[in-house]
Amino acid sequence: MEDGFELMLKNFTKRRRLVVLLAALSVVALVLVGRRGNATKVGGQQAAEPFRIAGNFYYVGASDVAAFLITGPEGHVVLDGGYPTTARLIMASIAKLGFDIKDVKVLLNSEPHPDHGGGLTVLQQASGAQLWASDASADSLASGGDDPDGVLPLRVLTWIGVFGYPPPRVDHRFKDGDTIRVGPIALTAHITAGHTRGCTSWSFPVRDGERVLNVVSACDLGVLATSQYPEQKADRERSIRVLRGLPADIWVTCHARWWGRYRKFVASTTAKNSVDPFIDPEGYRAYLDAAEAELREGRTH
Repeated sequence: MEDGFELMLKNFTKRRRLVVLLAALSVVALVLVGRRGNATKVGGQQAAEPFRIAGNFYYVGASDVAAFLITGPEGHVVLDGGYPTTARLIMASIAKLGFDIKDVKVLLNSEPHPDHGGGLTVLQQASGAQLWASDASADSLASGGDDPDGVLPLRVLTWIGVFGYPPPRVDHRFKDGDTIRVGPIALTAHITAGHTRGCTSWSFPVRDGERVLNVVSACDLGVLATSQYPEQKADRERSIRVLRGLPADIWVTCHARWWGRYRKFVASTTAKNSVDPFIDPEGYRAYLDAAEAELREGRTH
């Protein structure tokens, strides 16, 4: 009887060890496959023709994940970095426009999710530029995309390298209303929290011939089902009020489809003044109206 019990115990111990071993191997496989997938992920992005929007303001992003170049005699600014694997598209676009990535002195960001902050490390290494970020975004960027308001399973996958990205070096932190300057370039930061706590919109002037146009790069106003926090509704309400108060002749966002990148680009190729199709204050108001309706209805993405 005792020998039979000992045999059962040994068999149970062997099975338990086998289960633990298989579980460990499964985790390792998940991490390796996830890291490989993360390292090659492009999020469905394709190369897009770079173009001048107005004055010294250019589009250098991918087919939907947007990135922008603002040029100046004392150095350039790049806003948003795409995925780690699509940052090369940004650099190729900058070169195609006749500019040098090494002349980029400042990197800015709208929000630190992988499709907008993931490529900043690649751009920073290629350019040597200084990265500026809001306090909340800086913490997330410096941790490789960890969102403290994200659901725990996604955070764990970020910690073990399945999600996330190589963390950039955050050189400077700014406050709401601060202006970042590179020579004559001056971009004012507006922390429009809601999508993330540190989500940042930017406003700046662009000269087009004799006229000066007001540009607003509006941060995402939607909410992800996987990233929510208690003050989010109040933050979104305030952010919409702030953005409504900004004069906007030209407006853009971190996703090109939202502001009509392709449609406006095509129209600009035949317009008498190539800048005119990008002047769209009505579209800006419609974007904010849609965000407000989404807030009232409690919709998430």
